[in-house]
Amino acid sequence: MLGRVRSAMAQLVGGLGGGGSPSSPPPASASSGSAAAAPPPPPPPAAPGPSSSATAASTGPCREPPRSSFSRPAFLQLTPEELLRADDHTGRAVQSPHESGRRLPWSTGYAEVINAGKSQHNEDQACCEAVYVEKRRAVRNNPAPKETSGDLEGGTKGLTFYYWGLFDGHAGSGAAVMASKLLHFQIRDQLRDLVDILQDSSLPPICLEDGPRTVLGEPNRVPLAEEDAEVPNNALPRFHMEKAVSHESLVVGAIENAFKQMDIQIEQERVARHASGGCCALAAVYFLGKFYVANAGDSRAIIIRNGEIIPMSREFTPETERQRLQFLGFLRPELLGNEFTHLEFPRRIQHKEVGKKMLYRDQNMNGW
Repeated sequence: MLGRVRSAMAQLVGGLGGGGSPSSPPPASASSGSAAAAPPPPPPPAAPGPSSSATAASTGPCREPPRSSFSRPAFLQLTPEELLRADDHTGRAVQSPHESGRRLPWSTGYAEVINAGKSQHNEDQACCEAVYVEKRRAVRNNPAPKETSGDLEGGTKGLTFYYWGLFDGHAGSGAAVMASKLLHFQIRDQLRDLVDILQDSSLPPICLEDGPRTVLGEPNRVPLAEEDAEVPNNALPRFHMEKAVSHESLVVGAIENAFKQMDIQIEQERVARHASGGCCALAAVYFLGKFYVANAGDSRAIIIRNGEIIPMSREFTPETERQRLQFLGFLRPELLGNEFTHLEFPRRIQHKEVGKKMLYRDQNMNGW
């Protein structure tokens, strides 16, 4: 009887939680650090082609993963029987990769267990991949109008990064599944424009456009006048007031932009395909000898060294985001409706207290 009651409660909680809608997460926070361990040799680059769109080394666009009612990370390689046990709220079997299966990069360990009674299915997801980044190919202007899109040029030499991602889903698994399938592709696409810059040991250029400037309205005309000629980027002087831009900061910016693009894509799929839920995202990237950690939400990455816990990321919680949200409510009070104010009170104000002095704090205050 007790087992039946637990099963009924789990189904009830899952039915109520499945209809939620995601909210926009705060901006992703990315940080970098030096890595002490040497990585394994990178995998060979995948040749672009029709069949490469399903691999981590592909160069195709980011697409929505196949929709399914319940799924676990692909690297677990669960059989149908194991998938049923992973969804059992009573037994709560711990799932981990098979020793005889595909080994994860760096012999990464992973284990998961369903949170009994909280939701009908495990809404969390994970991903671990070695991703090949190929330089984005440029399209050369063709003087003769043809039906083809132009002559493609660009080298094939690229870079490889190792990627680990954890996604804490809530109110449905749609966002977590989509982020686990696509976030590393978003990071790869953001890094494709930086391949040549990151392979060069000199300071990154401020202007990334190196080609000749064309005259507006005449794309095939090369500027001949001296005043029309553009000074090469590497010939421009480095001013003393110019901010120093490191290669690491370019990688951090690429990861941050990837998080924003992933959030936009989830929002679009939520409207178009009724994708359910939202998720926190925590990603670790090993790239060019450094570790980069980025997160959106209240998840945290840590390093345990000699019994000491070293935090590698900071969480976005209602308390840490309070002043930012209060300032937004101060600028856009219409977003609060008639229920809330940008001021924070120690507790909800009662009708009998309207008109009396109350303790509060605004967007500029830490005290009351």
